[in-house]
Amino acid sequence: MATYLITGANRGLGLEFARQLSQRKDDTKILATAREPEKAVELQRLVHDVYPLDVADPKSIEKLAEHLKEQPIDVLINNAGVSSKSNSIATLEEADLQTVFTVNAIGPMLVTKAALKNLRAGSRKIVFNITSQLGSITNNKGGSSYGYRGSKAALNMMTVSLSNELKKDGFTCVVAHPGWVQTDMGGPNATLKPEESIAGLLKIIDGLKAEDSGKFFNYDGTMLPW
Repeated sequence: MATYLITGANRGLGLEFARQLSQRKDDTKILATAREPEKAVELQRLVHDVYPLDVADPKSIEKLAEHLKEQPIDVLINNAGVSSKSNSIATLEEADLQTVFTVNAIGPMLVTKAALKNLRAGSRKIVFNITSQLGSITNNKGGSSYGYRGSKAALNMMTVSLSNELKKDGFTCVVAHPGWVQTDMGGPNATLKPEESIAGLLKIIDGLKAEDSGKFFNYDGTMLPW
C-alpha cells in the first residue's frame, strides 16, 4: 500500500491531488489535512482520514504528529500555501511578510519534521514540496510579489538542505512548480486546469528516483533554474 499525506487539501490543488489519487485502482491510502476538517465535506468523501492542521501554528503541527502515531507515510505532499499582498516595495508590510514566510517556508519544514518518523517507516520516503517558478532567482525579471517570491525561494533552499541531509537515509526531497493554475490563488485567467497540473505532478511523483533528490521540477517534468 502506498500512503500519501497531503496538506491544505480542502480546496484547489490539494483537493485535486485527493481526487486523482482516490481514482487509482492500486492499493492507495490517502491522508489529508485541513484547518477545519468538518467543513471539508468533499475531501472527507475522497480520503481515509482528514486531520486538523494550521501550518502557521507550531502547536497544531505537533498535534498532527500525535494524530499520525506510527502510521507509515510513503509520500508527503506539502501543498498548503498562501499568496502575498505586497507587490511593491512601497506597499511592503512586516505582518504580511511574516505570514507568507511562516506558511510557505517554515510550515512545510515543521510538518516534515513532525512526520519524519512516519516517512522513515514508509517505503518511498518522498518529500514533495509545492513551490513556484516565482521562487526562481534566475527567472525573476519582473520584481513584485516580495513575500511570495521570497518564501518560495526559501522553501527551495531548505528543500535542498533537507535533500542533502536525508539522502543517506534513502529520502527523495524535491520542489515542484504546479504551473499557473485556475484556482482561488491562480485566478480564472490562469493557463492550466487543476486536473492538468496535478496529473503532471503525480506523474513526477510516480517516477521519482533517488538521484532526483534536490531537484526543482516544473509540472511537465522539465527542470527549472534556481
